Amino acid sequence: MKAIKETNFNFPGQTKFYKGKVRDVYTIKDKYLVMVVSDRISAFDVVLPEPIPYKGQVLNQIAAKFLNETKDIVPNWVIAVPDENVTIGRICEPFKVEMVIRGYLAGHLAREYAAGKRELCGVKLPEGLKENDKLPEPIITPTTKAAVGHDEDISREEILKKGIVSETDYTKLEEYTRKLYQRGTEIASEQGLILVDTKYEFGKADGVIYLIDEIHTPDSSRYFYKEGYDELQKKGEPQKQLSKEFVRRWLIENGFQGKDGQQVPEMNEERVESISERYIELYEKITGEKFLKANTSDVYKRVESNINAALKMLQ
Repeated sequence: MKAIKETNFNFPGQTKFYKGKVRDVYTIKDKYLVMVVSDRISAFDVVLPEPIPYKGQVLNQIAAKFLNETKDIVPNWVIAVPDENVTIGRICEPFKVEMVIRGYLAGHLAREYAAGKRELCGVKLPEGLKENDKLPEPIITPTTKAAVGHDEDISREEILKKGIVSETDYTKLEEYTRKLYQRGTEIASEQGLILVDTKYEFGKADGVIYLIDEIHTPDSSRYFYKEGYDELQKKGEPQKQLSKEFVRRWLIENGFQGKDGQQVPEMNEERVESISERYIELYEKITGEKFLKANTSDVYKRVESNINAALKMLQ
């Protein structure tokens, strides 16, 4: 078994276990979070039947790299990365908003604009923009976690009015979000990329705000290629993207968008292999580094052993 579909470990001091769409999260002594980034892949809020070898490693290692390269801006939750698919960090109380920042009229923002809206999350947008145009300046369009269904757009004013985040903390979250996006933009530019939009999650522990979860991965961010951007915009043609959009496109072309009654198209070995190769390509383009495949001869034993060794060190 080369890919991690799901884990079912039992660690000393384990108090909780949570299985997300992609991550398996173990709570140790109510003090540490052990996050195993599996090779599951989701699209349209549905986990696809086949895991993608090395996908978890790609996401975990991109996040680890960029969390390390931004810790001078804001402290983050990471304590150790003991395995290619694992991050161990401090437990934080998450803020109930995700900080989405957009530098271009793309994705959800472009769809809202095309529908005639000129304001999103309380932020006014100028007339005359076309899809994928650079915005006059980056805008923050937060979302709040819905009890059921999808995340929902929310304005700064609503967040403060409803007391979801205090004004002091929210001002800090905005400041961190802008600085992180600026750093992400600079790093992307060095790789010949444009960081189009992204999202950040924050939490609090002992009165300190920490950056949590992952950052600047192809699952949480959208990238364009810098080369050819201007030319494609002039022609009104779609931009070349670097994200998991290629998986969504394949599903749509095969009649699946997560709606009732729709079947996930067959994911044969060739399809799984091609998605795996694309994720490795994403890693190399985004980081500018060669991807080194982890040992997958007994992937579960490797992960469990590395976590146990790390937890011993933390005792």
